[in-house]
Amino acid sequence: MMIVAIIVFSVVYLLIATERINRVTAALAGAGVVLAVGIVGSDDAFFSKNTGIDWNVIFLLFGMMVIVGVLRQTGVFEYIAIWAAKRAKGRPFRVMALLCLVTAVASAGLDNVTTVLLVAPVTLLVCDRIGVRPVPFLIAEALASNIGGTATLVGDPPNLIVASRSGLGFNDFLLNMAPIVAVMLVVFVAVSRLLFRKDFAADPAQVARVMELDEREAIQDRGLLVRSLVVLALVLAAFTLHGVLHLEPSVVAMLGAGILVAISGLRPQSYLVDVEWATLLFFAGLFILVGSLVKTGVIDHLAAGLVVATGDNVPAAMMLVLWGSAALSAIVDNIPFVATMAPVVDQMVSGTGPLAGRTGLWWALVLGADLGGNATAIGASANVVVAGIAKRSGHPISFWEFTRYGLVVAVVTLAIATPYLLLRY
Repeated sequence: MMIVAIIVFSVVYLLIATERINRVTAALAGAGVVLAVGIVGSDDAFFSKNTGIDWNVIFLLFGMMVIVGVLRQTGVFEYIAIWAAKRAKGRPFRVMALLCLVTAVASAGLDNVTTVLLVAPVTLLVCDRIGVRPVPFLIAEALASNIGGTATLVGDPPNLIVASRSGLGFNDFLLNMAPIVAVMLVVFVAVSRLLFRKDFAADPAQVARVMELDEREAIQDRGLLVRSLVVLALVLAAFTLHGVLHLEPSVVAMLGAGILVAISGLRPQSYLVDVEWATLLFFAGLFILVGSLVKTGVIDHLAAGLVVATGDNVPAAMMLVLWGSAALSAIVDNIPFVATMAPVVDQMVSGTGPLAGRTGLWWALVLGADLGGNATAIGASANVVVAGIAKRSGHPISFWEFTRYGLVVAVVTLAIATPYLLLRY
């Protein structure tokens, strides 16, 4: 069964990478195969926390998509788009830098998927206003969200898993991850100037028209805007108070969506149009496929191999965890990988050998899993969501276009993380 699971996953990944067929079709077909041949059963696929669909991710996405759909009706995205374009004086690189920094900072306080759901609509409008192709901007924001989310305990789901297993708290993440993430963001903005240099040619006539606009005129329903912003603020506050409230982000998002729909008075078709159904189905299929690798022991074998390969060499252990986690997180979703790898690192850290008490191994796992997700279009949830939004807006992002940029950023940020881990820990 292990061999079959690997073959099915590899074929689906190849189909997605080559774009021979639609990625949703590939993921669902692969999920159907592993279900049909009995590698995973219905309980494994739909109810298991370790091998099934992560419904928390699905309903977090759905709830936030509904909230974004209601917000769109107020005109607030047009307002922010005009404001951002005017502050950047219509210069594309300044626009990208501004949006990426906003995305990264927001991703540190929220989860990165929520952030890109909120920023992507603004980006599409800004790019349309100044006459540039939005794809490079969307890719850059997805990458920035994954970098920014590394800084805090709540920024990326794998961080929560590591915190739960290791006992590291919010302040530990802030003190250990935030400084190096700040350095990475500065480097990332500079690298973006080179990576996307061919896409910074705006239409002067459109820029001139944007500079003459009054962003306040974009607001269409001030009453609904106030109600929406209050609900959104409560949702975001609940996200950051996860450890106090003990409410899953998915529950918070669904409660917020329900309340906002109830007080908005809008018809369902007006806000459900923003729900990325194809993205949700893609995630469902991908979760089942990765679950088949977890159930058959593929992930366990890979994780155990890291332990055997490192021995008692502390620097080697940190580097193997860092780069090994990055490589695997570029291929499979980093949530099940970190869930599987966390007990292995815990065993290494809590033992009696030279690796005992080495918290650097935990930070290597965090950095590898979070930053490695930037390498491919399906390496992180934010990447998949951005690709879905781009396709719906008529600007599809191919697997290789994303990977061409993402792989460079992943390698650069991991190269920055390498001396940081070795020198500090």
